[in-house]
Amino acid sequence: MKRVKTALISLSDKSYLKPLLKELKKNNIKMISSGGTFKEIRKLKFKCLEVSDFTGFNEILEGRVKTLHPKIHSGILNKRNKKSHLKDMKKNNFENIDLVIVNFYPFEKTVKQTNSHSKILDNIDIGGPTMVRAAAKNYNDVTVITSFDQYSELISELKKNKGYTTLKFREKMSRIAFGESAYYEAVISNYLNNYSNINFPKRKILYTNLIQELRYGENPHQIGAFYSQNKKNLINQIHGKTLSYNNYSDIFSALAITRSLPKNTGTVIVKHGNPCGVSTLKNNIDSYKFALASDPTSAFGGVVSCNYKITPKIALILNEVFLEVIIANGFDKNALKILKLKKNLRLIDSSKLTFNHLWKFNSIGDYTLIQSEDKENFSKKNFKVVSKRKPTKSQLDNLMFAFNVCRYVKSNAIVLVSNKSTIGIGSGQPSRLDSCKIAINKMNKFSKLKHEIVAASDAFFPFVDGIEKLVQSGTTAIIQPAGSIRDKEIIKFANDTNTILVFSKTRHFRH
Repeated sequence: MKRVKTALISLSDKSYLKPLLKELKKNNIKMISSGGTFKEIRKLKFKCLEVSDFTGFNEILEGRVKTLHPKIHSGILNKRNKKSHLKDMKKNNFENIDLVIVNFYPFEKTVKQTNSHSKILDNIDIGGPTMVRAAAKNYNDVTVITSFDQYSELISELKKNKGYTTLKFREKMSRIAFGESAYYEAVISNYLNNYSNINFPKRKILYTNLIQELRYGENPHQIGAFYSQNKKNLINQIHGKTLSYNNYSDIFSALAITRSLPKNTGTVIVKHGNPCGVSTLKNNIDSYKFALASDPTSAFGGVVSCNYKITPKIALILNEVFLEVIIANGFDKNALKILKLKKNLRLIDSSKLTFNHLWKFNSIGDYTLIQSEDKENFSKKNFKVVSKRKPTKSQLDNLMFAFNVCRYVKSNAIVLVSNKSTIGIGSGQPSRLDSCKIAINKMNKFSKLKHEIVAASDAFFPFVDGIEKLVQSGTTAIIQPAGSIRDKEIIKFANDTNTILVFSKTRHFRH
């Protein structure tokens, strides 16, 4: 137990301060502060000693130097039971500081509010993190508080222990404080790297906030949690059971595809990370029906992402199938009433959800792979018609749609499309030929109405057998990346069978 006699308070965010000050006063704790915090404490009618009066040294450099003083840091860092420290403190007439209450300049908030580099740099806090790290290091004797979220816990600690704090409490606050300091430095480091257009610095420091501890990971014997760079969960769940690890994983996959579709158009159905149905028909009801028809068996228990607002008519149709999650750009009030009849159905409003700085991570043990997300917007310039037979505008649109869906399917990936809707998807096979067979089998099993069939492959066909299988199934146009040593054989086969063949300049593996 350590008695708190003197507190140093330096706050950027001065919210919820009054109840804390009352408790400090009640326990006869001397308060030291500076700048705006000092003025706020005095405004709230509490006694407080200004830092410059405490140190005998006025603030300089427009307040950049005020708490960076030996009297401050000796008061925080000295070991109370070490004779040499006690001797130094007495010799210099320094006194102990037992409680440090600090939150940092709003650097992260400033980055979001302005592009002014000089203003952003001015919001890098130096004194605050320095005091916090000093107090956290010396938690055996000093208590450190880094957020107003901790005020109630500190008040409770002081009340319960009559102005003392326990070692357990101080240790906990120290651990949190170092996390806050590390997070703050990581935000600054990432900003400066982004400012200099450096994607892969020598030290790659990630910063995220715990949003939710999950019941378990992919399987019940695994643990899992959901983190975000945002401090609040922007995945706006408005109904249903708590989201699981697998729900989040499928939601991410569904949203990635949905955001690649035309604005307010299209339906995506995802199961176990792979799309099993996608349609961009302009009529939203038709869009959902055609996406579902692509593979209704796999859609059972899946995630549906609607790139439009859900109306009561669509809600009634959605309720006909068992779904885990429905994502939409908003829900009509009456549509919500219909969907909420299923108490466990998770409803996500994605209308205000945005993505920034998309990176993909894959890790094992101490090793991590990092790459940018595959989110390039396709245009006709990305593709080259290499067959004698040329595609019509409609055929090319369907080929580009198929190729876009293909890059979100686990490799090796084959996507069959008709009328801007998937009719067969083959995914995750070591053999590209096997993926062709799976896509064709899905089409033959589920697709009733077939317009002209086009196919997309996420990488080149290494042999003619894959493209031959597609043509035999009724495919009249194929899009694939160039790059095979047998590209000429593929082109010859396309010309011999009067098949449209389009080459892409880019490959789109997804592992």
